[in-house]
Amino acid sequence: MTTELRSLWSRIKARVAGWFGQPAPFGRWVKGGAFSIHGFIGTQPLVLPRRRFRLYVPRGWARGTPAPLVTLIHGCQQTAEEFAQGTRIETLADRIGALVLMPRQKRTANPFRCWNWFDGRTAEGKGEAAIVAAMVRKALRRYHADPARVVAAGISSGAGLAVILGVRFPGLVRGVLAHSGIACGAAASALTALAVMKRGPETDVADIAAEARRASGTDAAVRLLVVHGADDAIVAARNAAALVRQYLALNGEDPPAGGVTTLPPPDRDQRDAGDPLRAVRVREWWRDGRMLARLVEVDGLGHAWSGGDASLAYNDAAPPDATAMLAELLATT
Repeated sequence: MTTELRSLWSRIKARVAGWFGQPAPFGRWVKGGAFSIHGFIGTQPLVLPRRRFRLYVPRGWARGTPAPLVTLIHGCQQTAEEFAQGTRIETLADRIGALVLMPRQKRTANPFRCWNWFDGRTAEGKGEAAIVAAMVRKALRRYHADPARVVAAGISSGAGLAVILGVRFPGLVRGVLAHSGIACGAAASALTALAVMKRGPETDVADIAAEARRASGTDAAVRLLVVHGADDAIVAARNAAALVRQYLALNGEDPPAGGVTTLPPPDRDQRDAGDPLRAVRVREWWRDGRMLARLVEVDGLGHAWSGGDASLAYNDAAPPDATAMLAELLATT
């Protein structure tokens, strides 16, 4: 190669975000990939439809510096692009230097582009959960992300899938943000999913987490942040308490006796009623000086990302800012 060609190639490499260890001069979305899962149900072959993903490389990223990895999973009737805009995830990623992986659901898998969190195989860590877990592993390898700072976050059905990732892959996922979400295994079909969304789970999902913890062979903590609107007419707020109960069990805490949404006394319980129409209650559970779970309940908030871009559906511009809380969760993993 001539000197001129070497010089040209060096300039090209320096301008491409993140390639060959060069600092990324600007944040950008890079070409993702596609995954499918092959297997069998009994003797019948199973091939799930392929799922594609997008990946955001933040401003200033360099291959030699392990970055946190956020898997951000959109909800029903959303695209990855809309969810990225609504959460302003690019701004956060550039500020904290995080890689962002965004899986895409297919209409052929669900006509409303919902993630099938209620599917039995997915709830067991197979199906769509296995597909997204494979995406996470690829991003970790390809971009040398920090395996100790991997967080799955989502809203609605995307939160349901993020929750499953935390329960079924505790050595891979270290933190979960579930906005307007539902516990792993709370429903076993599309029909029962509707009932759970409206009324909450009828079975104790803490048992699912306790068994998953025993099966995983790891004691790694999976920290949980739940954000839920008190006025959510699609996913009842009762699901938020069941989800916290499940993750406390996942982290080795014995659930208290009582109903399927009964929680132990929190280590912190604070209510901000500065705006009576938007009062926020925050409860936290800690162990050994570190937070295990945080439950943020917001009066006046419906089925929408809190603090999001209100020009898009399923976003509410009023505080608190769920994206800022995601950054706090990353800081604790």
